Amino acid sequence: MKEQYKHLLNFCANLVMLLVQGALFSFIWYRYYATGGYLFYRRGHWAAIGIYVLMIFFFTKTLNGYKIGYLRIMDICLSHILSILLGGFTGYVEVCLIKRDYVDPLPILAISAIEIVFAVVWVYWIRHLYTILYPPRDVIFIYGDYEPTDLIRKFGSREDKYHICETISYKENEEHLYEEINQYQAVMLCDLPSAERNRILKYCYRNNIRVYVTPKISDIIMNGADNIFLFDTPLLLCRNRGLSIEQRFVKRLMDIVISLIGTVIASPFMLIIAAAIKLYDHGPVFYKQERITRDGRPFMIYKFRSMSMDSEAAGARLASKNDKRVTPVGKVIRNIHFDELPQLFNILKGDMSVVGPRPERQVIMDEYRKELPEFDFRTKVKAGLTGYAQVFGKYNTTPYDKLKFDMQYIENYSIGLDLKILILTFKILFQKENTEGVDENQTTALKSEGDHKI
Repeated sequence: MKEQYKHLLNFCANLVMLLVQGALFSFIWYRYYATGGYLFYRRGHWAAIGIYVLMIFFFTKTLNGYKIGYLRIMDICLSHILSILLGGFTGYVEVCLIKRDYVDPLPILAISAIEIVFAVVWVYWIRHLYTILYPPRDVIFIYGDYEPTDLIRKFGSREDKYHICETISYKENEEHLYEEINQYQAVMLCDLPSAERNRILKYCYRNNIRVYVTPKISDIIMNGADNIFLFDTPLLLCRNRGLSIEQRFVKRLMDIVISLIGTVIASPFMLIIAAAIKLYDHGPVFYKQERITRDGRPFMIYKFRSMSMDSEAAGARLASKNDKRVTPVGKVIRNIHFDELPQLFNILKGDMSVVGPRPERQVIMDEYRKELPEFDFRTKVKAGLTGYAQVFGKYNTTPYDKLKFDMQYIENYSIGLDLKILILTFKILFQKENTEGVDENQTTALKSEGDHKI
């Protein structure tokens, strides 16, 4: 019965946090910024405070900070810290524009610090209460031809959310399978044949049993379909063409503006990085490599060199964990993703977009296509500096999962989605696990036979 109040608890907790943030800004607004002979009607004061609250809400929601019962607690805290810092910056700009002059930033810095302390304490307390009221779910895994070892490991890393009680093949006797399902609070369907998956899914729907499903490529394509109503039969229309000409035009304008602004802002950092690379081993600063963009077209990508000059003497391979080829300077710039900054010039040239699937090397794409012919689907749009797979996946995410992330981006594309990914990219700069390399015995991100089956 208490399950229905879960979202209410989350809503109330987030509402309290937003009200506290609005109250703190109200205090400094009336105490410091609405004084000094500056006249403002009452609704003007409310508007100034409301804009700040809306910006805090926008950044927190975009960074997924309101999903207290969903994400890891450190992810939630990081989201709130970043949203408060971004909100404080935009709040300061707002005050300066209203006052038509530079103002003392100390009051906003002070309330930002207070907001951060409150947010961290509040999130920890609410999450503790949430864990008491809603303990981990008992989950049964139903798998297809291959036992999903990697996915089980990922679920096992979230002991605060899931308790894996049993794994069972879909090939078991149907009656026995349903008996097992009825013992648990949730079911995980992992790469089942479509007919069997539909049968189990309908059974769970009929009996109000929660279901998690690993989507197939066809599921993602249909997820981006349009509902059309030509007659009295529901239809889904899959256009399968990537972005429309209008979307490409607007996206290109955004790319030019963002890359120009980014180049200006990043230029001091790029000069420092270039000097550090040159001083370390006197080798070339930049690293050029052929990659693949939209429609399979090759282009030369630019990066700051993060590895030794003979790093590919034994052939092409992805960076591994604790890769000895990475230089000390390279470790730093790779961890904060600053080795990618020269790709701003690729964007200006039109070879890449700010947001899109990460470009792969031809030799690695050929390896992936042997096991996963659908990997070419990613090239329906331009390659990107950042993308869906970068903010929700990792460097060593399997090609199949990267493809699914990138397909979700392509099929659900919007300007708003691009803006969300850009803001989330700022967050992953502080998450080291996103740069985790492949294992030492891997040359690509392919792991095991079951990882790449459609």
